[in-house]
Amino acid sequence: MKIKVAWLLLGLIVALQGISQEKPFRFGFKVAPNIAWIAPDAEGYKNDGSKMGISWGLLADFALAENYFVKTGFSMDYLNGKLEFPYLLNDTAPGMMNRTYHLRYIEIPLTLKMRTNKFGKIAYFGEIGFGTSFNIRAKSDDEFQPDTGTKTTSEKDIKDEIALFKESLIVGAGMEYFLDESTSLVFELSFHNGLTNILTDYNTRYPDIKQNGILYCFQFNVGIIF
Repeated sequence: MKIKVAWLLLGLIVALQGISQEKPFRFGFKVAPNIAWIAPDAEGYKNDGSKMGISWGLLADFALAENYFVKTGFSMDYLNGKLEFPYLLNDTAPGMMNRTYHLRYIEIPLTLKMRTNKFGKIAYFGEIGFGTSFNIRAKSDDEFQPDTGTKTTSEKDIKDEIALFKESLIVGAGMEYFLDESTSLVFELSFHNGLTNILTDYNTRYPDIKQNGILYCFQFNVGIIF
């Protein structure tokens, strides 16, 4: 379904370029502090807090008609979150794990951007669409408290425990401050609502429990587009 929507949007770009009064396309770049958290949906799993991260990447606006755009690009997202869950260490020591996830994704968004007319040098916009992300790195900081014994800490590569793909619904709103007719500074707050489970495999202590967690994040995007 999402692929069909993408092709439809691209077709609209071609069909409407001739009637658009906008510059056909604009490119730029952004940086975006973010705050992310993981919402678990598995027995015994609890959210253990949100964590700050950072994103950066390229922006691209393709004009459909005046003040309507298809927005895409790519971003490198450093997203973090914390979970608490039952765990079996080394197949012998049962206990509770407090894990901080350090995840790195490449995201390719595809959204519809709707912008107001300019009020002086400022225009406001909203956007809605989807983002497809590919996990390229996953590390964790672990604190393990066994049922009997002393708490231990460790760092771990957990890429095999993280799904390769992540899908998100993207909703955002912001403003453009125009430096000239086509160059503008962009400020936006966007919410990335995870749609797919980012965790794989089953719980080590209770093998009948399938791990399940959805990643959410807010981003404050600051960029420039030409």
